[in-house]
Amino acid sequence: MVRIRIGWEGGAAWGALDDTPTSRLLADALPWTAEARVWGGEVYFDAPIHAGLDAAPRVVVDPGTICFWVQGACVAIPYGPTPISERGECRLVTAANVIGRIEGDPAALAAISEGTALRIERADD
Repeated sequence: MVRIRIGWEGGAAWGALDDTPTSRLLADALPWTAEARVWGGEVYFDAPIHAGLDAAPRVVVDPGTICFWVQGACVAIPYGPTPISERGECRLVTAANVIGRIEGDPAALAAISEGTALRIERADD
């Protein structure tokens, strides 16, 4: 398991990546910087990898699930409902690979606004 830190001016969130083909690609690409985009209760940002869909991609996930959106080559982390959610769920725009989970309260990601500079790196253990 690889732990990551997603940092921005004035804040940070930590996560744990599962052992999947996509998460291994992502871990090998660390560190990188990206510009945050926000879609309702979801933060997403470009990742310097390309991957196909895993065997069990998901559209509805729990808050704080770290996903890789294959079509957009982005990491997507919902922390609340998105514009297409039903009954308060975290619904992604399309099926995505589940690659990990935010540690602690994923609502901390609500502090990130559109265009925020992010640094994604290995967390110090």
